[in-house]
Amino acid sequence: MATNQNAYGIGVVTVIVALVASSVFYQEYYLPESNAKPQVDEHILNPTGATVIDMIIGSANQDQVDNFVPKLVNIQLGIDNNVTWTNSDDTAHTVTPDHRIADSYSGEFGSLGVVKPGENYEFLFTESHEIDYHCEPHPWMTGKIIITKQRF
Repeated sequence: MATNQNAYGIGVVTVIVALVASSVFYQEYYLPESNAKPQVDEHILNPTGATVIDMIIGSANQDQVDNFVPKLVNIQLGIDNNVTWTNSDDTAHTVTPDHRIADSYSGEFGSLGVVKPGENYEFLFTESHEIDYHCEPHPWMTGKIIITKQRF
C-alpha cells in the first residue's frame, strides 16, 4: 500500500511540474509581446550626435576636483542621447547610478563591472531621465546626466 501512495504522490508532483513548465514556456515563447522592446522613434535610436564623458587622468585621486568631465550633462533625445564614458585614467572606474534606473528600451543603466583604462561604457537613452551617478570604488567621483525630449 505504501508504494501506491508514493506512486500517487510522484504522479501529482509530475503533473504540477509539467503545468508550471508549460506555463513558463507559454509566457516566454508564445507571448513575445511581453518580452518585446517598446517602439522608439528612429531619430531617437539614431541620434544626430553623441555625447562623450571622460574619466580623466588622476580621477582616482580624492583631492582632484575634476573626474567625470563634463560633470553635468544635458542631453536631448534624438540629438545627443547616445552617451559614451571613456576611461582615460590609469585606474579602473565604474559608472554606477545613485539609484537603480532602467530605460525601457536599453535596459538597466550602469556599467557591468569596471571600465578598465582605455575602455568605454556606452548607453543609449530613449526616455527622459535625471540621473546622479558615481564611481563605486571612488565615491567622490560624481556626475549628473539630464535627458530631455527634443523641443520643436
